[in-house]
Amino acid sequence: MSHLSALPTRAARWSATHPWRAIGAWLLLVVVAVGLAAAVPTEQVTDADYRIGDSGRAEALLDDAGLDSPPTENVLVTARSGTLDATEAKAAAADVAARMTGVKGVSGVGDPVTSADGSAVLVPVELTSDEIDAGPLEAVTAAVQDDHPGLRLAQAGDVTIDDAVNDRVAEDLHSAELVSLPITLVLMLLAFGALIAAGLPVLLAATSVAATIGISAPVSHLVPAESTVTSMIVLIGMAVGVDYSLFYLKRERQERAAGRTTLDAVAIAAETSGHAILVSGAAVIAALAGLFVLTDVTFNSLATGSILVVAIAVLGSITVLPALLVKLGRWVDRPRVPLLWRLTGRARTGAISGRLLGPVVRHPVAALVVATVGIVALAVPALSMKTHQASAETLPADIPTVQTYRALTKAFPAEGTSAQVVVTGVGERAARTGLDRLAAAAGGSDDFATDGAAVRTSADGRTSVIDLGMPYDESDDRATAAIERLRSTLVPQAFAGSGAEVKVGGGAAASLDNADKQGERMPVLLGFVLLLTMVMMIAAFRSVLLGVVSTVLNLASVGVAFGILSIVFQHGVGESLLDFTSPGFVIDWIPVFVLVVLVGLSMDYHVFVLSRVRELVDSGLPVRQAVHRGISDTAGVITSAAAVMVSVFAIFATLSMLEMKMMGVGLAAAILVDATLIRLVVLPAVLVLLGERAWPRRRPVPPVVAPGQLPDELLVPVGR
Repeated sequence: MSHLSALPTRAARWSATHPWRAIGAWLLLVVVAVGLAAAVPTEQVTDADYRIGDSGRAEALLDDAGLDSPPTENVLVTARSGTLDATEAKAAAADVAARMTGVKGVSGVGDPVTSADGSAVLVPVELTSDEIDAGPLEAVTAAVQDDHPGLRLAQAGDVTIDDAVNDRVAEDLHSAELVSLPITLVLMLLAFGALIAAGLPVLLAATSVAATIGISAPVSHLVPAESTVTSMIVLIGMAVGVDYSLFYLKRERQERAAGRTTLDAVAIAAETSGHAILVSGAAVIAALAGLFVLTDVTFNSLATGSILVVAIAVLGSITVLPALLVKLGRWVDRPRVPLLWRLTGRARTGAISGRLLGPVVRHPVAALVVATVGIVALAVPALSMKTHQASAETLPADIPTVQTYRALTKAFPAEGTSAQVVVTGVGERAARTGLDRLAAAAGGSDDFATDGAAVRTSADGRTSVIDLGMPYDESDDRATAAIERLRSTLVPQAFAGSGAEVKVGGGAAASLDNADKQGERMPVLLGFVLLLTMVMMIAAFRSVLLGVVSTVLNLASVGVAFGILSIVFQHGVGESLLDFTSPGFVIDWIPVFVLVVLVGLSMDYHVFVLSRVRELVDSGLPVRQAVHRGISDTAGVITSAAAVMVSVFAIFATLSMLEMKMMGVGLAAAILVDATLIRLVVLPAVLVLLGERAWPRRRPVPPVVAPGQLPDELLVPVGR
């Protein structure tokens, strides 16, 4: 542990005495990393990587047998107003079929299908691949629309929906990138009052993100990259990169303001804030590593990208940042923004927070009770939180293709949610007999639409499948109940004594399997993250009580985050404000990711605060006074750090993709509560109540560095 504690100081020593080498090495790292992204193709996850449980086995059987459904585009014909003219609709459908035939990428056009109520006609167009250009197909649909102005023709399918969603995600991320940097820079200007000081944290965070995105390309050949990993890297990288630089830079400026030289100030910052950054970064990485416990391709990718960006941000904070500070010297406070500089200069450290903390320190029991009531009130809704996989319901309703798909599945339920029953291990005749028996039994209930359901068999006769449509959305509890009844009752009855292997797949079944797996693994994940961070806190501060307190506070933060997610997205509170329609559930991967990210990021300022308090306790101050002064001294930095996190996450809350919105709202609200109510009320109250017991007494130490005096390891001329 002593070697770990000395690492920031050793890194600062080398960077302070070789600043140009440190700066050059960092630039080289970024350039090489960006070059890797251009030279090495990124290995993306495949559909097969997502397979789990019985649904995954069903999909694999279909894939091996060549029975997986080909990618399809559907043209929906409806009346522009009033009742659909059947004759004109059939003519338009025939026109679509004739023109689609022969278009590049089209393998065949199915017969037009009329809906049960006669309000719509569907023309299915089978494709050769899901990677074709849908433009020519959409051009055909538009041309037929022009020829039939009395009808409404719209197209939706595997390719067009994917293209529309990918375009929207790209727009959202581009918007987030454009807004996040200026907002972060403004917040840093408010914190420092000088352009260079404000720009350094943003510069370090941006270069850390760029380097990580580049390095992620070759790493993806070990851990395949999920489509959302880049946005996660930006999200986490901007938050921790800015915060780490902020902690370091604030302490360095404080020491220079106290009369110390630049080298002395950098040394003190390395031994205090640098050490806190190292411990905090390790805690964040430990929390993110918990995602690997889930053994899920999405979480593996997100964990890998996030861990990389945190590690690189820590590296930059303890190497290139000290080098930049040494070279800039007092120029780091130039050019000054007149009004902001005067405001930051007049604001005495801890003046406002000290007055706010006074009542908490004087009346810790009352403060703890009031804060606990608020935390419990926010966390209680988490007990009824419902999760589900992302589906068509969670896509932005303003995307025309999504609107078409929803209209299509409403008119043709079989085109929406369905259960695929796959049979292997018996002869073709036995498989068909069992599936026909199953379809008859399923059709006798309201859960399945079996009209038109037909058995398909592979060329070798070894595998057969039937698609049973369901008149429910995938997230509907009735769809889940239907899948469970199909698996537990209908399938065993239909294939009793046959010896067949029968698996139920499809979107609803996959969602159920995923929920079951996540439910089994979630307690393990929570225990892993909380236990590992507790052990790290005990090792860092030599106090079991501080480790336990940190774990309880993290658990409280997680409860608040889950409660807010449930209130907003499951129950729809704030729909109009945030511009979304509640699907009645929280997307399943969001709570998991919020848990590990929140625990990791909240440790940033938690470690920073405790490090300052311990520094004061070790210098001989009574615990109550050390807590008051330590939290007051760091409150300004914590406020700035939390403001950066909340602002970056809040930007994601404004995006149209519901997954990004959920992640942004959950993290922004939880960090806000965590940085204020939990860390500035609950934490000081608990520390005061614990008193000396939380701080194993060590021999009082003098100030880290006396003014004008540098530690021996830094007594190397800068010019060497």
